[in-house]
Amino acid sequence: MNTTSPLDCPAWQKLEAHADTWRKARLAELLARDPGRPRQLVAEAPGVQLDYSRQRVGALTLRLLIQLATERGFDEWRAALFSGKEINTATHTTLRAGDAATKEVQDLLFRMQGLASKIRSENKFKRIVNLGTGGSDLGPRLLADAFGSAENAGTPDVRFVANVDPVELERALAGAEPDATLLVAVSKTFSTLETISNATAARRLGYKNLIAVTANAKAAEQFGASEILQMPDSVGGRYSVWSAAGFAGLLAVGESAFSEFLAGAREIDEHFLQEPLASNVPALMALLGVWNVNFLGIHAHAVLPYAHRLRQLPAYLQQLEMESNGKSIDREGRTVGYATTPVLFGAEGTPAQHAFMQLLHQGPQPVAADFIDCSVNEVLSANARAQADALAYGTADAGLPAHRRHEGNRPSSVLAFRSFVPRDLGRLIALYEHKVFTQGVLWNINSFDQWGVELGKQLANRILKGVT
Repeated sequence: MNTTSPLDCPAWQKLEAHADTWRKARLAELLARDPGRPRQLVAEAPGVQLDYSRQRVGALTLRLLIQLATERGFDEWRAALFSGKEINTATHTTLRAGDAATKEVQDLLFRMQGLASKIRSENKFKRIVNLGTGGSDLGPRLLADAFGSAENAGTPDVRFVANVDPVELERALAGAEPDATLLVAVSKTFSTLETISNATAARRLGYKNLIAVTANAKAAEQFGASEILQMPDSVGGRYSVWSAAGFAGLLAVGESAFSEFLAGAREIDEHFLQEPLASNVPALMALLGVWNVNFLGIHAHAVLPYAHRLRQLPAYLQQLEMESNGKSIDREGRTVGYATTPVLFGAEGTPAQHAFMQLLHQGPQPVAADFIDCSVNEVLSANARAQADALAYGTADAGLPAHRRHEGNRPSSVLAFRSFVPRDLGRLIALYEHKVFTQGVLWNINSFDQWGVELGKQLANRILKGVT
């Protein structure tokens, strides 16, 4: 496996020289010279099209980026991801592998679905409260918010508590009957401060019904869990929505929708594994990101989904991208000497237009963007495309006062879905997972650890011990 610095790759050095010309290139002029650009710079994956014609790239740029991936040993790293070798001993892709999954994974999924079906059909629990934080919260919260509805018959009201601030727990339990409420405590170690504190507080208030999702069955038994679902010990929380960590999401959307969710991710896994780099959607997303960050100096990235169903997506992707690749030490313990993941932020599309997108259009610092067009309706799709065009091409009207002009030349991509159902959400998350993995390969960093979050936890525990 190649763990040399990317700075030593000939393609990296060629890209640095190549970038000199692209820093001066204008997207509006490129489109004027080549009206076919929007038809040429596209790639297809199951159910989704990537339009990257508004990125500041050309054919040579793409060839050099693909050369860089080849020099980084991308094919070998990708094969290792799906075999579990030297990456993650039980990879997240295995969790949605369907008939190709291990018996252990299939058995757990069967048990999850059976338990969820029983809970939903008995209709004893009117309120489900998921207690978890980080990956134990963001994934199932996104799934439940996108496709769960307490208005549907047999669907419980699923809520989420991630914060140790007692206000969130109070709001999640407001109006709930203890006997008609089920707690789902999700913690790999079953010792996460926020999760166990909230579970203990809920118990004191009389909420006794509790299912644990954990890799530490003994601790969960001692806590009094009535059911324990095994959480894979070797899969990071931000990659665990496909596992029992997504149980609250399963309860919210039902077994059929959850199966579709897994199937959509599996389709992208197959695309990522088999498609050549030049037409591989998640790999292209990664290559374009590296180009923007490392060669055009763009260190912020906005994700703008034009669908209310996806209002939780930016928060989910913040953890996925910045916890995975927010590293400055490479796989060999060396300081990298180059930028890695950009700062990621975002919000659902039209509200974002009336909030922070002023900075994207006219701020002095460039920000790259992903527009996610879910084909919800014509108004949303038109707004997504219009904003992407405005960022790319700006205005050339010299009659406008300076403060009303738009420089343009801000790069963005559009991910366009034909529809948006649970299968598409699985596809979307898997696209970003594989983007993150590919960038980890290019930057020679480990995308599957997160030691940066540990120091603060340790210091907080010391402070608490000092207080008590």
